[in-house]
Amino acid sequence: MPLKLSLAKSEKLIVNGAVIRNDGEHANLVFENQAQILRQKDILTNETASTPAARVYFALQCAYLFPEREEPYLESFRELLNDYVDAAPSATEIADDVREKVAAEQIYQGLKSCIKLIRHEREVLAHAV
Repeated sequence: MPLKLSLAKSEKLIVNGAVIRNDGEHANLVFENQAQILRQKDILTNETASTPAARVYFALQCAYLFPEREEPYLESFRELLNDYVDAAPSATEIADDVREKVAAEQIYQGLKSCIKLIRHEREVLAHAV
């Protein structure tokens, strides 16, 4: 099933590791086959991955975008996720969901679940202050 995306002016996305930017007013794209795609709003950089949960997401994002180097990124992801759960056991259910998706080779779905981990972190930190 094709994936249809609409990009606003100057919006970026990554397709199979290549950064693409819409240089016009509006762009409609149709992907007819399987590709690793992330929209600008879902992309973290090394600099913006500044919290423990964001670093978990970033490592998994790299595994998704760079399948030729997937295993080292997945190893880092697992370590970071374990560290996060050790520090915040209340995230165990979310972490288990992410792990299950990654184990089933559904890395993109794992990324979507990882967003819940980032939300969890915000909630935990909001109660800490």
